[in-house]
Amino acid sequence: MDIRLKTKLFNRLNRIYQKKLTEKWLDDFIAFVEAHKNQHPKRQEIWNERKVILITYGDVLKTEGESPLETLRHFCNNYLRGCISTIHILPFFPYSSDDGFSVMDFYQVNPDLGDWKDIEALEKDFVLMADLVANHASSQGVWFKQFLSNEAPGKDYFFCPPADFDSSQVIRPRSSPLLTPFETADGPKKVWTTFSADQVDLNYANPEVLKEMLQVFLFYLSKGIRVIRLDAIAFLWKTSGTACIHEPETHEVVSLFREIMDYCYPGALLLTETNVPHKENITYFGLGDEAHLIYQFALPPLLLHALHWGNGDHLTQWAKELGGTQEGMTYLNFTSSHDGIGVRPLEGIIPEAEISAMIEKLKALGARVTTRKLGRREVPYEINVTYFDALKGTKDGLDEFQVARFLQSQTIMLSLQGVPAFYFLNLFGIENDEKGVEATGINRSINRRKFKLEELTSLWKERPVHQTILKELSFRTGIRRNMAAFSPDTQQLVLKLGSSFFGILRKTNRMENSVVCIYNLTNRKQKLALPPGLMEFSRDLLTRTLLDTEKIELKPYQSLWLITRFLLPK
Repeated sequence: MDIRLKTKLFNRLNRIYQKKLTEKWLDDFIAFVEAHKNQHPKRQEIWNERKVILITYGDVLKTEGESPLETLRHFCNNYLRGCISTIHILPFFPYSSDDGFSVMDFYQVNPDLGDWKDIEALEKDFVLMADLVANHASSQGVWFKQFLSNEAPGKDYFFCPPADFDSSQVIRPRSSPLLTPFETADGPKKVWTTFSADQVDLNYANPEVLKEMLQVFLFYLSKGIRVIRLDAIAFLWKTSGTACIHEPETHEVVSLFREIMDYCYPGALLLTETNVPHKENITYFGLGDEAHLIYQFALPPLLLHALHWGNGDHLTQWAKELGGTQEGMTYLNFTSSHDGIGVRPLEGIIPEAEISAMIEKLKALGARVTTRKLGRREVPYEINVTYFDALKGTKDGLDEFQVARFLQSQTIMLSLQGVPAFYFLNLFGIENDEKGVEATGINRSINRRKFKLEELTSLWKERPVHQTILKELSFRTGIRRNMAAFSPDTQQLVLKLGSSFFGILRKTNRMENSVVCIYNLTNRKQKLALPPGLMEFSRDLLTRTLLDTEKIELKPYQSLWLITRFLLPK
């Protein structure tokens, strides 16, 4: 290992543990990293316009005679091959709750899904992304059983705050008790449970916990995983008297993961999951030494607001303020995932009254609302709804434009600077799963429907709209994947077109290859003249028609991707 990297790792570990680590421990740590270095790394371009991610559960599809992971591989090869490059398989490990995010064994594949051979088969066809559930582990897992019986190593793996620990300022996304009592062989203990009593927070103040999770991290990379998502990473470190979120030690740990990833598996990518206000979220880029990718958590609710109100002012202002990203950093753009649509990311972007009004309108469209505790109050944390049903109406009620509105939401996401990601259900426009909520009593089940393969194909026949949506999204994604203007590294300029529109210019080094993206956010026809000097005549990539850009008329929720020889100077 280069002496500069070795010194950097030593310095980072000393900042995390306040120089309490012994020289032997540090030397052993370096030997541990060296032992996990990939001896045959394959250099690859980390991203380009062709990178599109699918977010899915490993058992979203089932059929007789094969494992769910095998069914997923066959389905993606048969239907999504030209549409996606990367598959994010949500936690596929043995678990006890939260649909996978309460991991019992970090080193095994859940046998209900398949095995490591299935993962390796998928990795041959697609880039794979996996979760490192870094903050907590299952109360029914091996480590916690060791904790309860006071056996090594698990007996020191979980965070039990001292009696004088001040947790009065803690910020977290749940209303459940922060501390959960357990009887152990060493007497009763209260453990820290950020998310639920079954998800027990790991104690990173113990350096052996950090080393164990790094071993898990490197194990996933050794299995061919090339994008790792650090789940709930913001809550990792606990300090008395603080909010216990975004602590300096947490950022140091993220940087440590990044440095070790870059050294052992160059070209692999690190993604942080921090569903918080935008200004807090982007701190996980660090100084270019933390995440390669961060989620655009503000995008899903901002798009809903723009399309419900027919007004893009907030969306436009937010996009203008994003600014560019440094080399080696970009955004992951998405509209929904296995979780709900976060409300906190809108703080400081949309006035509170407008957020409340949007939530009420979504509830009228069948959405549920999950809350968190803020002081003595319960406040909205996330909106639980499928994105398709969230757009079956506007603030004025139901109308006939659900499909057009939904397709536009996905098209905007595809065109923004960054890497786009589709949640499996969004590829087909799936409705709310009311039966799922009724069966589990959990709001998030509304957007976690799973299918027998035959059930999904039958649904296409019964309701052709679902197949139509897949066909159209595949078409638009195919265009994106063949246009250099949509590379995550391509410049994005936001256009001022008026409240009824959202517009961006994706500008390449060669202006004739740039693309102007224009969106009518309303349920009415709208006339538009592009800013003088931008372009004269243009071809719309989505309809393959030639347009006079001085007098464009857009249908309700129409999207245009315009390409031509621009008149503006380079």
